[in-house]
Amino acid sequence: MHKKPHYVSYCENDAQGIIKMLTNHPPQSKHPNIKEIFHGLEDFREDEMNMFETPAKMYKVPEFAIICSMSVSSLYESFNSQKSTLTYLIKKGLLAIVAAFILLGVTVTPDGPFKRPHPAVWRFTFICSIVYELGLIFALYQSATGVRQLFKHIDPKLGEPLTEKSYGGNCLLYDADTPEDPYHNIWDKMDLFVPLHLFGWWLKTLLLRDWWLCSVISIMFEALEYTFEHQLPNFSECWWDHWIMDALVCNGLGIVFGIMTLKYFSMKEYHWRGLWNIPTYRGKLRRIVGQFGPFVWVDYDWKPMSTLGRWFSTIGIIGFFLLAELNTFYLKFVLWIEPGHWLNLVRLFFILPWGAVALREVFQYLDDPDCSKFGRQSWLFLSIVCTELLLIIKFGWETVTIPFPRHVVILWILFIFTLILWTIWNFFIDPHTFKIDAKDVERRRDHWNQLRAIEIKLSPSEPRFLPQFFSGRK
Repeated sequence: MHKKPHYVSYCENDAQGIIKMLTNHPPQSKHPNIKEIFHGLEDFREDEMNMFETPAKMYKVPEFAIICSMSVSSLYESFNSQKSTLTYLIKKGLLAIVAAFILLGVTVTPDGPFKRPHPAVWRFTFICSIVYELGLIFALYQSATGVRQLFKHIDPKLGEPLTEKSYGGNCLLYDADTPEDPYHNIWDKMDLFVPLHLFGWWLKTLLLRDWWLCSVISIMFEALEYTFEHQLPNFSECWWDHWIMDALVCNGLGIVFGIMTLKYFSMKEYHWRGLWNIPTYRGKLRRIVGQFGPFVWVDYDWKPMSTLGRWFSTIGIIGFFLLAELNTFYLKFVLWIEPGHWLNLVRLFFILPWGAVALREVFQYLDDPDCSKFGRQSWLFLSIVCTELLLIIKFGWETVTIPFPRHVVILWILFIFTLILWTIWNFFIDPHTFKIDAKDVERRRDHWNQLRAIEIKLSPSEPRFLPQFFSGRK
């Protein structure tokens, strides 16, 4: 009987923190923290390694095929559009430029921190973020009227003034003056955005991976709605709409479901077996479904109280997260785009993967002792949020310059003053910060070295595989 080859991997850390790997796998990475030592077992066969075992095979980009396909399609379209109108040809040419840029970008862009379902998916979202940023920069040099009219080329219904819906007004939970439907105020608030709100906070919890951070952002955004309701009628809501329907029901349930999902991924046992090495059809089906889940899971322990730098970093994360949320509402207001229009949904759809990669890169920068700079998606996402803010200020100057109510200004001054005093007290006068010692630094270094080894498909052997490295806990 033919015996299948057994692929062996053995991992250990030397004194310099370098991972040494004893393996009979073919070389799959030249990472500086990995040293591969091949022992050349006789039963080694490369031809039996399937697409799910070898990232080099599964994730290889066929550059030549992509270039040929793009050239042929461009040649066909160039000769097939000679009798079209000038406007149609310009639109088609711009779409071709964007498509070619995205296709070439996916081909040559390095992989990001995520690998599932395929690195090309995350390369695609990264290139789309570049295209979006370039579009924002182009719009920044136009007039508000010109940009609104440009949207008519995408959808003729766009470019018309909006009628903002106000959720305030009659805030009675039980309206005795309407006996046929006394709870009509509640039913009026129950629209499509309620389940979308809950689903959105479930996804945001998966991005932030921290209950404390999600709760702070949820409460802070409700406070921001009170702050800016004099500028955007959409923010004008009843008290129970703010704190019961939004903060408690939609945000709260979304965060709870998100925490339950995080616990599932954290406790889940991850297998990296090849599809064709799984004997049962049920196992193969689970393996295919697992391809759309995480390759390996990392819990985020932000530790905002560990150092002053981590504290300011956490405040910065909260600030930019809230700014990205506000940009969503202000952009559709100043550009005259209906809330339910597909353009808003497309932007939100891409914001999620951009934010997921950016937060992972930021967390690794804060937690990994060997990481000395932010990732490229983090910088690009920061640039997108800032450019959107500049666009809002330019196109909505009459809106954003509406004076804030006196009580709002006083409350925010008190809040900022209290936050500054608490920071001084907690970090300088009576510090209660978590002490970071050499053992904690080495633990985190081991954690990220182990993670790098697994991410490049050279996982440590089971006796030396410590699950607590992936929990993010002390």
